[in-house]
Amino acid sequence: MATEAAARAGEYGDCLLDMRGIRKTFGSFAAVDGVDLQVRAGECLGLCGENGAGKSTLMKVLSGVYPHGSYEGEILVDGVPLQAHSVADSERAGIAIIHQELMLVPELSVTENIFLGREIRRFGGLMDYPAMHQRAEALLRELGIEGINVAQQVLHYGSGHQQLIEIAKALSKQARLIIFDEPSSSLTATETRTLLSIVADLKRRGVACVYISHKLDEVAEVCDRITVIRDGKHIGTRSMAELDTAQIVTMMVGRELGQMFERKPHTIGEVVLEATNVTCLDVMNPKRKRVDNVSLQVRKGEILGIAGLIGAGRTELVSAIYGAYPGTWSAELRIEGKPVHIRSPQAAVAAGLCMVPEDRKRDGIVPLMGVGPNITLSVLDHYARGGVIDGNREAHAFHHEMKRLNVRASSPMLPIASLSGGNQQKAVLTRMLMPDPKVLILDEPTRGVDVGAKQEIYRLIFDLASRGMAIIVVSSEMPEVLGLSDRVLVMADGRIRGDFINDGLRQEDLLAAALELPHRIDNA
Repeated sequence: MATEAAARAGEYGDCLLDMRGIRKTFGSFAAVDGVDLQVRAGECLGLCGENGAGKSTLMKVLSGVYPHGSYEGEILVDGVPLQAHSVADSERAGIAIIHQELMLVPELSVTENIFLGREIRRFGGLMDYPAMHQRAEALLRELGIEGINVAQQVLHYGSGHQQLIEIAKALSKQARLIIFDEPSSSLTATETRTLLSIVADLKRRGVACVYISHKLDEVAEVCDRITVIRDGKHIGTRSMAELDTAQIVTMMVGRELGQMFERKPHTIGEVVLEATNVTCLDVMNPKRKRVDNVSLQVRKGEILGIAGLIGAGRTELVSAIYGAYPGTWSAELRIEGKPVHIRSPQAAVAAGLCMVPEDRKRDGIVPLMGVGPNITLSVLDHYARGGVIDGNREAHAFHHEMKRLNVRASSPMLPIASLSGGNQQKAVLTRMLMPDPKVLILDEPTRGVDVGAKQEIYRLIFDLASRGMAIIVVSSEMPEVLGLSDRVLVMADGRIRGDFINDGLRQEDLLAAALELPHRIDNA
């Protein structure tokens, strides 16, 4: 091990960043345990690992979120020790991090966000807006970004533009190393292409990048080398030229995953849920229909996939069925042939319909509440006697459920926000299964989830279907829709544009329907 470390030190003696033997513990739990990581100027290093592997903890050490003295090991920047006691200290050393959850202030302008805390001021302390606007526009031009009014509030821009504004903010700090933490998790395919071209341009300009993503096709395209960590330990660092995505997955999980979609035989029975004439009006513009008179059925033991491009109305449709759509909506619903009146999620759960929402951080978890109490929220009345919660019975329940779905946490009382995305998702899924629903809606069930957790979730979906549960899966990933579904609905502009039995169905067929092309796309 010492010989290997010495060889690494010799190979990367000229690197911009050198992290050596980093160890970060929380009580007796080592989240990062002796990890080395090196990055050269003008290089993009992919940092890969399952959720909970220690990637975010390692980057929080580097970026000063966890200050010097709270961890073991050494960090060198240009060969000089970095002892950052705050994020500001790491930024002064030229290190910037772009979090998965964007750190912009929506009510401030693009310029004000870019220069927040480092405003250009005139004599007397007044802010020099013309100078800041000019510099902000220059930064956006450097990135090849067009169509952004720097004086406009950030809230007027979508997540794709906001991601680019975060990059401009990092460059305004003269960052020489930029950490991208799941940067494309909320981007469209077009926005992702723009992001990857910007990373390539940053490399040409000598900026070093650390790219963290579960989307291994992006990692393969933009990264020069890959560092894999597993259970807090450094597994290996290799050139991307030596690897393919299957080998990266094997390094991440310690085993070959094999077939991702291991379908279990299941019988499709009678109609369980029938939704008729579902219509949703746009929250901001009630004259526009986000869902326009859609009807669907899902049967016992059936996995119904709903596909479509961004803005097609998929989430609005299932949110209305679940009673959670924030705007005006109407629908006629029947469960097992009986009319049901659902105007809230509580009413939906009582009727036997549960949903795992698209945005788990906003709609799926109570961030500061413990993992276990988050899980039992949907059935809390089961553990109440005379209006008082029986803590022992509740604790027994969430211990059992966490073990059943392999929700990894050092303690059930640990705030759920401190868990990895995959474990948060499994906890939300566990909560929605506790009422034993007849129908389960999963909106983007594997967004921000690593490959190992994805396979666990897929196995669970197939197992639930084999036991007769009716399941609706909304996903932006066409391979996921095709791998899971018995039948697929394709939406576009708020309407159903295709209803396909999944027998020989191809991505091209789904795309043709989503684009409203008159015929299926033939294989080239």
